[in-house]
Amino acid sequence: MEIILREDVPNLGFKDDIVNVKPGYARNFLIPKGLGILAVSSEKKKLAETIKQRAFKEEKIKKEAQALADKIKDVTVKVGAKAGTSGKIFGSVNSLQIAEAIKAQFEIDIDRKKIVVDGDSVKEVGTYSAKINLHREVKVDLKFEVIAE
Repeated sequence: MEIILREDVPNLGFKDDIVNVKPGYARNFLIPKGLGILAVSSEKKKLAETIKQRAFKEEKIKKEAQALADKIKDVTVKVGAKAGTSGKIFGSVNSLQIAEAIKAQFEIDIDRKKIVVDGDSVKEVGTYSAKINLHREVKVDLKFEVIAE
């Protein structure tokens, strides 16, 4: 079943993408939550017109995202966490703490939802990497170091 996405859906697609999904997923999740609509011919025509009008604005946003990616691609962010003597931290480091550290150290405001930490979770002191999705076509890898406070 073809669906036009109204919002970005993780692991499925971005806003205004036409994706094929199973009918149950579309009827029971995407359509009731307002995340997608059926891709009938009239909706496809509306989508084509909308995309054509938005192309100029999208290019500007992409350039800003690329400039931001160039700023942060070679930096290492230090994230402080309380840790025991063996190097294990109490709790774990998540995307919210990384976003706050980036803002504090480099004065760059990044939404925590755009940060994806590689691996399951960060529970020890050390150097890790995260992927930041600034735009659908602009992704950057960020190295961060967890240090004991």
